[in-house]
Amino acid sequence: MRPKRGKTMTGKHPDAHTVRAALALAVRAPSIHNSQPWQWRVGDTTVHLYVDDDRSLRHTDPDNRDLLISCGAALHHFRVAARSFGWHTVVHRLPNPDDPRHLAAVEFVPITPTADVVSMARAIEDRRSDRRHLTSWEVPAPFVTAMAAAGAAEGAQVSEIPGGSTRIRLVEAFREAAAAHRADPGYQDELARWSGRHADSEGVPARNAVLSPDPLTREFHASTLTETATGDLDEHGSLMLVHTGSDDKLSRLRAGEAASAVLLSATVYGLATCPLTEPLELPGTRELLRADVLSDSGFPQLVVRVGWAATSAADLPATPRRALAEVVRPME
Repeated sequence: MRPKRGKTMTGKHPDAHTVRAALALAVRAPSIHNSQPWQWRVGDTTVHLYVDDDRSLRHTDPDNRDLLISCGAALHHFRVAARSFGWHTVVHRLPNPDDPRHLAAVEFVPITPTADVVSMARAIEDRRSDRRHLTSWEVPAPFVTAMAAAGAAEGAQVSEIPGGSTRIRLVEAFREAAAAHRADPGYQDELARWSGRHADSEGVPARNAVLSPDPLTREFHASTLTETATGDLDEHGSLMLVHTGSDDKLSRLRAGEAASAVLLSATVYGLATCPLTEPLELPGTRELLRADVLSDSGFPQLVVRVGWAATSAADLPATPRRALAEVVRPME
């Protein structure tokens, strides 16, 4: 049973039931190929996030950038969930120089949750990575501004990618990366291991991957999701670029937190979302985006596509998650 929001304070620290409820929402975060590359350790008064190096994707994510972004998204999900239960989180990122796997140590301060935080927490369970085409309906400018601000509050920059030549270059980068991956046997073998799933607790299920993806959507193996038949579909929707001033480990972790904030904000607005990273996984196309989209002024970390799903589109099923017992343990 989930704790009542704002009614779980039992002194200076959340009780075990509240921590477990927050962690159950944290692991709903998106991750590269749904690899869920995180481990959580629970102490008496703190919660700790570790990266699970065993779930690194050597061909898809050779520098573990996506791995860190995924963990950052889980950290933000946890913070939102905890705050909705009445606990502000004090986060110490990369707290142990002697243990590079230790990404965050989290302490708690009691607070009264606000309505917007409760809405964000509820969005965790509603969010899906929707790889289907979006409609051509425009995303209102105030929504775009609010999503960008939510991401920026988490320590990264978020910019809407404009139309015209900039978007054309972005689409070309996606096409180029997909072609390179298509010709890479190691990547294809890895992708086959992590997609086309049906009953596993990890990987991208066949039912959540589109049969005929648009140019921005990764080509997964054994996909079965079909598109809604409508003449009002657009290929791309609005595109939000999450970028950072540096490209170190902390910047990538914060980029994941910012991406989570954008995704949850969009979900609150009723928008469909999908994180996109394929051209950023290859040095050549990533550098192309850095030069053409950011004018060499920062480092692109991921793109979030947002827009309106077709009104006739069926609800997407939730992607599976590993059991909490596999990813949550007491501190040693």
